[in-house]
Amino acid sequence: MAETGPATLRRSPLAHLEARMRAATVTGARGVALRELPFLGMVNVRVEPASAGAGRIEAALGAPLPRRCGDTTTSGPRTVLWLGPDEWLVFSPSDETAALRKALGPDPGSVVDVSAHRTTLELSGPSARQVLEKGCPLDLHPRAFGPGRAVSTTVGPVTVLLWQTDDTPTYRLLPRSSFADHLGRRLIDAMGEFGGPEVP
Repeated sequence: MAETGPATLRRSPLAHLEARMRAATVTGARGVALRELPFLGMVNVRVEPASAGAGRIEAALGAPLPRRCGDTTTSGPRTVLWLGPDEWLVFSPSDETAALRKALGPDPGSVVDVSAHRTTLELSGPSARQVLEKGCPLDLHPRAFGPGRAVSTTVGPVTVLLWQTDDTPTYRLLPRSSFADHLGRRLIDAMGEFGGPEVP
């Protein structure tokens, strides 16, 4: 008998494009792959950086809150991305909201679960940077942008949080869920040229 109930109704913003993303994958020296990483935990944290609350949050995370634009810090499965002078996004496979609210305690600030606000696309492979460069205004050359960097930018008309996780290169793009379909289709289209023979 098929399982029913609320858990079976959950559907990611890009579930309908899963087969197309798989079909667009290119292997080899010009390879590039795209997939969705759905339902990852994301918690928005706002707190005064030098406050006692910030110190308790850092202790709970096991990592310092990054202090500069583009910086990230990592502890185990968690990564903290800088969003502003007093704002961060905690990216984790699990929900960290309750623990971080407890850590904030009575100090001014906020801890808000924003997992449903965004989804995550992962673009990886030797041609991933060239695919992104078709629509992203950032200088993505390794001299300017590399592993551990995360900034707000655009890909075409879509605002994303762009995070490079390794030098494969692998990029994670975090758009608002309502714009994920447009971004997914745009990236699939941009990947198309890498499936054909390379022009000498």
